Amino acid sequence: MTLREIKELLDAEIVVGEDKLDLEIKTAFGADLMSDVLAFARSGCLLITGLSNPQAVRTAYALDIAGIVVCRGKALTDKFIDIAKELGIPILWTQFIMFEACGRLYREGITGCIREVLVEDKQRAQ
Repeated sequence: MTLREIKELLDAEIVVGEDKLDLEIKTAFGADLMSDVLAFARSGCLLITGLSNPQAVRTAYALDIAGIVVCRGKALTDKFIDIAKELGIPILWTQFIMFEACGRLYREGITGCIREVLVEDKQRAQ
């Protein structure tokens, strides 16, 4: 799916990245905890989050994430937008909650990009 198609599917606004609407997206990761994004997301995915702070953009940049969808209609600060422009990270903004955004993307063939959780981590969680 392209960012253009994702924009339509999520009834989203393009805040940053009008020039990247033809970018192909195959995987996504949804989270509000940037520590989870750092631990499990993969390069090239689309990050779906309710966070609209500079850390979200910097995390996306560090992992070479293709773009960010800010869900829940969260207000976007000028600093968030300025950093995204500076780093070249496309930002889409939608009113949908994260669950709905992820569900719509999954239904259209976008798959999760989570790194495999190590066996020790699974055992610790039990």
